[in-house]
Amino acid sequence: MPFTPQPTADGSATFFSTEFDEAFHSHFGAYQEAEGKFVEPCRLRAQAQRKERLVLFDICYGLGYNSAAALAAIWDTNPTCRVELIALDISDRPAQDAIAQGLLHHWPETVRDMLTILAQNHQATTPQLQAQFLCGDARQTLRQLSSQTTQADAIFLDPFSPPKCPQLWTVDFLGVVAQSLAPNGYLATYSCAAAVRTALLKAGLQIGATPAIGRKAPGTVARWQTMDLPPLSLQEQEHLQTRAAVPYRDRTLNATTATILAERAQAQSTCSLESTGQWKRRWQQRDQSECL
Repeated sequence: MPFTPQPTADGSATFFSTEFDEAFHSHFGAYQEAEGKFVEPCRLRAQAQRKERLVLFDICYGLGYNSAAALAAIWDTNPTCRVELIALDISDRPAQDAIAQGLLHHWPETVRDMLTILAQNHQATTPQLQAQFLCGDARQTLRQLSSQTTQADAIFLDPFSPPKCPQLWTVDFLGVVAQSLAPNGYLATYSCAAAVRTALLKAGLQIGATPAIGRKAPGTVARWQTMDLPPLSLQEQEHLQTRAAVPYRDRTLNATTATILAERAQAQSTCSLESTGQWKRRWQQRDQSECL
């Protein structure tokens, strides 16, 4: 059965994954997320202004919204910019269903046409675009790419949430992801989970916060350097000193979800870090005192 579109607050539609028991996007809006959590933090318009070629990695391509928003932004800024897009996902079915149901209507026809070819043929080649769609476990497909010389100017990291899909948020996987990031590139994700941010730091990247889009929680942007990174708040910095910051591990890059979750729970139970509950209460008390 095809995926059934579910409306979101900004007029876009998303799908719900029964396998992960989560929607592909927040109910606040899939268009907003693609633009505010990925395109803007990666400064794609600014990059397109000064570059004639951009390389994008879209990890967990899903319905294709992030890539569609990226291509539209790049070519609106620099119509001659050549883009190399590498899309990774466990399945091409969400992308194909999104196209079949007309869910990419928000973006220009040229973008829709190219992504239609990509979803159907797993590759698309035009004077402006060289794209490939790699289906399978991203832990394996990305390792194949990391052995190549291509490095990304922008990486979109958009798996399901860490508790549902921990295998794509581990120190070990994000270390491979980081190896694919160009020296001046940007990595963006919707997640602000302390475990995810810790994993990015352990991969050698610097991190910053991106604005909240339709929700209280910000996202995260990472680079090899601190330039152009919005700083973390003091509250966010202290969150990285709590048990919530104990990262997920998958040293063999083939562990099961249950194993990864169990090992992290064990590590949290034996660490000496402050509990997340204590951190929350402490900041709630600060907020209350500031309101008096």
